[in-house]
Amino acid sequence: MKTLFLVRHAKSSWNDASVTDFDRPLNDRGKKDAPVIAKRLRKKGFEIDGFISSPAKRALTTAEIFAEEFGVKKKKIITMDELYQASPASFFKLISELDNELKRVIVFSHNPGITDFVNQLTDSRVDDMPTCAVFAAEADCKKWKDFASAERTMIYFDYPKLVD
Repeated sequence: MKTLFLVRHAKSSWNDASVTDFDRPLNDRGKKDAPVIAKRLRKKGFEIDGFISSPAKRALTTAEIFAEEFGVKKKKIITMDELYQASPASFFKLISELDNELKRVIVFSHNPGITDFVNQLTDSRVDDMPTCAVFAAEADCKKWKDFASAERTMIYFDYPKLVD
């Protein structure tokens, strides 16, 4: 069994028009939401073996906040350029190449690609992955290269404005 967690970066700042899209930081709401969502995920009892992120500042900062909550050192986060402006095909390719020793991987990326990818994983549909949303799917396979063709089930979905 393999488990994939997908996280859209937390809310980012648009205050400085001179900052490139790639370099946009989290805004105050993003800095508040990310630790809350990371803590809720950890409290559900999920363990995570691998952290992979887009290198864009807002995604990587979100990944660092989650890593801290899970007791993972920032240097253990793998950045992959293809997660910035990724298509569903990019996600599937990246996942197929993951180390099979990893059983539970969390990936931090961006819209619209992350929403498009989430909607290809299971029968569950998400209109739009909100900022800092987490979607998890479990796949009935032993190797990541088989993830795309395996039977997959949604096991978790959460976002900041979701009320229990």
